[in-house]
Amino acid sequence: MSMRLARLLPLFVSAALIVPALALAADQYVPLQQRMSPAEFKAAGLDKLSADELKNLDDWLSGHGKVITKVVDSSGKPVFYPESGKRTAVTARLKGSFNGFAENMQFPLDNGQVWKQAGSGSYVCPHAENPNVTIKPMMMGNWLMYVEGCGESISVKRVR
Repeated sequence: MSMRLARLLPLFVSAALIVPALALAADQYVPLQQRMSPAEFKAAGLDKLSADELKNLDDWLSGHGKVITKVVDSSGKPVFYPESGKRTAVTARLKGSFNGFAENMQFPLDNGQVWKQAGSGSYVCPHAENPNVTIKPMMMGNWLMYVEGCGESISVKRVR
């Protein structure tokens, strides 16, 4: 072995040991306090947790792998119900006053979803505050919305 190679051998051995260690470290969980800025940490209310509570949260998060499921259409817009998935009825309360349906009207629900009237047409219904709604899947990917106390139903599409 040449003298030059003999001097480089410790460097190669060190690199061979460090690279796998770095790869292992990349797969390890990084605590929230290190992943978030101080402002983000405070905004999330995590600064109110005791050291033990924060450790328990970090332990739980480290044991539950990050799962990201994002389905978008060809234009990049979110798809809330992929065609291959089973669609189920949505039951919730409409937020605010309800007097009927009108074209392009949006319906915010107490579960965070927002639906929009898909078709044209207007229907007057008895006034209601925060009425119960049921949105049922129909054929061809369509949805039909029923509002408690209103004798009409309309076709809707989810916008959020």
